[in-house]
Amino acid sequence: MSMPVPGLASLPTRDAVRDALTGDAELMSLVQGVLDWVPEKQPYPFVQLGESFETPANAHDRHGAQVLQTLHVWSQYRGYAQGLTIANRIIHVLDHTPLTIDGHVWRWTRFVSMQTLTDPEPPGDIRHLPLTFRIGTEVAPA
Repeated sequence: MSMPVPGLASLPTRDAVRDALTGDAELMSLVQGVLDWVPEKQPYPFVQLGESFETPANAHDRHGAQVLQTLHVWSQYRGYAQGLTIANRIIHVLDHTPLTIDGHVWRWTRFVSMQTLTDPEPPGDIRHLPLTFRIGTEVAPA
């Protein structure tokens, strides 16, 4: 019996995260988009798909991966209330919620961390909240 051929989980996991976020009407009512690439004149607030960090999580009889996926909330609201409201909704949408990951079987999603930052560049009115999630996957059976 042969195991399915492993492949990177980062791209399909990233796509699954984007699909989950854009499929949530409440989140989409709070933001101007969930974007992989941010155009120059993008209106605020928005969520940007950020960095992915993948490590193998294989077992004797299967290939798996853990993906750390960072999301960035960007806001120009005075203070952090808007960004934290958006971050809270993202956590509600993703934490412990099954994802449909092409070519992979979702095993778990865990919220890892969030930080509030203020962009120091003038005019200093941009709030940035990076959030990180750890997502466990296995290669789907053939």
